Amino acid sequence: MKSVLIKNGHVVDPKQNIDQKMNLYVEGGKIAALTAEEPEADLVIDADGRIVCPGFIDIHMHEDEYDEVTDTICTSMSHSALHMGVTLDIGGNCGDNVCDPVKFLDTTDRDGAPVNIGLLAGHTWLRNFRGRHDKYRPIRKEDIAEMTADCRYCLDHGCLGVSFGVKYVPGSTWDEIIALARLCQKDDKLVSSHVRQDVTGVFDAADELARMGQEGKVKVQFSHIGSMGGYGQMKQLLSNIEGYRSMGIDMLCDCYPYDAFSTGIGETTYDDGFLESYQADYDSILIVNGKYAGQRCTKEIFEELRRDAPGTGTVGYFMKEEDVETALLSPLVMIGSDGIRTEGMGHPRASGSFPKFIREYIRTGKISLSDGVRKMTTMAADRLNLPHKGNFLPGSDADIVIFDLDRVTDRATYENGQLPSEGFDWVLIGGEVALKDDQIVNDRLGRSVRR
Repeated sequence: MKSVLIKNGHVVDPKQNIDQKMNLYVEGGKIAALTAEEPEADLVIDADGRIVCPGFIDIHMHEDEYDEVTDTICTSMSHSALHMGVTLDIGGNCGDNVCDPVKFLDTTDRDGAPVNIGLLAGHTWLRNFRGRHDKYRPIRKEDIAEMTADCRYCLDHGCLGVSFGVKYVPGSTWDEIIALARLCQKDDKLVSSHVRQDVTGVFDAADELARMGQEGKVKVQFSHIGSMGGYGQMKQLLSNIEGYRSMGIDMLCDCYPYDAFSTGIGETTYDDGFLESYQADYDSILIVNGKYAGQRCTKEIFEELRRDAPGTGTVGYFMKEEDVETALLSPLVMIGSDGIRTEGMGHPRASGSFPKFIREYIRTGKISLSDGVRKMTTMAADRLNLPHKGNFLPGSDADIVIFDLDRVTDRATYENGQLPSEGFDWVLIGGEVALKDDQIVNDRLGRSVRR
């Protein structure tokens, strides 16, 4: 490991309430000191006029696909993450894993990855692993016992918590949910959920998540709150969450800075009655991939794809911009991209969430630099109980991003969601250079993050 001196930069570390010009010294892949001195180093980076902060942590994304034929992990979204200053991705959200999560973590350690990766054990994946593929039907007590054992194995081998996609599996019963949630109590791991309903049903769904936290004695994460309560419900929903917290229920949220969501056309999101619920029409849906890629939906296209190609990705233009902004400015909410792609195509959030937040919220002064960085670093690290991530304390991992506040921008669009972001001068992972001047120079520095 080289020693690195980053000098003359504006250092922002919310964990230590640091927001000033100073130097950062790295040795052996760890933070060695924040100092006014300039010790000798193998690599000296002059960060004058740049922000120097801990690498961003994406607490809510969906890991890249695993290729069973080649026994390798694809690197589509993880490359995009590196281009937007993310050094740690947390996958396995919304109840889904692309494969056995322990196998995914082991493969990451064997081969390396563009960024570090941590995983949650997904309830839906555990259900499917035991052959219970009917998302509308409850499962048996015997299945719950087997799933609980499988989940315990995943947690014992480093998964950072358990995730649920209850809206996607309406047959989920309270017994199976609470059995898995309680497993996180022992080591204070996280329980996250894509809650059971959105729009007006989101309040009852939030109550269910709060009950999970209270009865399971676990901390709970309200996943992508913008896409669940961003239809005129946000102020009341956040107020309700404040109420849960006043009762001792540890609930926080994540959100991406876009007012359109993304999901498969065959998912329960588009079950009967969705147009009435969202007060919209079929042309509010953009087809992401496949036969009708780039086209707006019609009733005929919708019915054909639901029947013949249910895995087709979509973007749904239903959310209210003001609700998303209300969420992002709340102290209860951290940044999570919810990045996901289908056949390499998808929503721009996988490529642009963090720079878009910087551009629209920090640069404009809607939120302070320190509070904005906190939402992208410290909040997630604390939530996941990762004391060596998301800060510049001595001994912490030297995952560092250096960027030009005036130049950072997201380039991805709904039509081309894969365009990489710009404005990142350096990204270091474990004290080694992963990206320089927006160009990836080493995409194998990432390792699994477990506890």
